[in-house]
Amino acid sequence: MQKPAITQQAIHELLANRWSGRAYDAAQSVSKEQVVSLLEAARWAPSCFGDQPWRYVVCNKAENIQAWQAAFDCLVPGNQSWAVDAPVLLLICADTLFGHNDKPNKWAAYDTGAATENLCLQATALGLMAHQMGGFDADKARTTFNVPERYQILAMVTVGYQAAVESLSGEVKERELAARSRKPLDELFFNGVWQGK
Repeated sequence: MQKPAITQQAIHELLANRWSGRAYDAAQSVSKEQVVSLLEAARWAPSCFGDQPWRYVVCNKAENIQAWQAAFDCLVPGNQSWAVDAPVLLLICADTLFGHNDKPNKWAAYDTGAATENLCLQATALGLMAHQMGGFDADKARTTFNVPERYQILAMVTVGYQAAVESLSGEVKERELAARSRKPLDELFFNGVWQGK
């Protein structure tokens, strides 16, 4: 199923075709080479001082079913209902301290978001689908994966091949079929001075 963005102005097809689907093909794994390609895309994101604060815990079902299950167990039930078929789960963290001076890095989450978007775009380029999620237990993830306190746990991401929407049911299927939408440009972007609420 294709769900390209209906934009007010033309954008690159890679951007238009990236979307957060939920129907994953459980029978099709993601190769180690593909995972490394995703991580390489994330690695080359911009960051303050070039500090690269992002840290990803990769849980590929084909390589480590125990790690994948542990990550899956951190998801809220609503996300578990569809993420069960995703072959790769990623835990996304950000170092809250700069590496060069151990002072607080207030841009760490911003930079890690940029890295993760790079990963999601690379997934689209590889014919994969990625879905970023906030619906998970961060405290459980920290304990499960032994993440040090200095790292902020931000999100989890599913990655895999898209399946037919018929593999979903109920509200999840309705959300998958719903039209994509965004607020209009002039509600989000201002010319020269703040003009919003």
